[in-house]
Amino acid sequence: MTLPVRRSAGRWDPVREFEDLFDRMGSLLQNTITGAGAWVPSADVCETDSAYVVEIDVPGVKRQDVTIEVTGNDLAVSGELKEREEEGTFRRRTRRVGQFEYRVALPGDLDSEHVEAAMSDGVLTIRVPKAERAKARRVEISGD
Repeated sequence: MTLPVRRSAGRWDPVREFEDLFDRMGSLLQNTITGAGAWVPSADVCETDSAYVVEIDVPGVKRQDVTIEVTGNDLAVSGELKEREEEGTFRRRTRRVGQFEYRVALPGDLDSEHVEAAMSDGVLTIRVPKAERAKARRVEISGD
């Protein structure tokens, strides 16, 4: 949740007013789409011959505050970025805190028993292997 920004006494800055309005409208739109207070982290999905690799940016999130679920072809990652205790008055605040959720439907059959996840430098990397029957295999042609 974005905290109100305390204005200093002085000149009115119309550019800052538009920036604040833009930030608030973006937050409102995000909350409307994803649910009350939840936000969607940035992510990349890459397909290799043997698996799907999903990299999600979650800086500041602890490993124990993240849940990963695979149901059928759907991957759901949810968690919480907890707000830290801060001293002083915020002059500008654009970092997100609170609940987040990322969902993606992966094509093909998945091997949900062998999903691996690791977190390093604020990036959560999830490797979802393809099921054996979904992997491409080369077929030899017999004959003359």
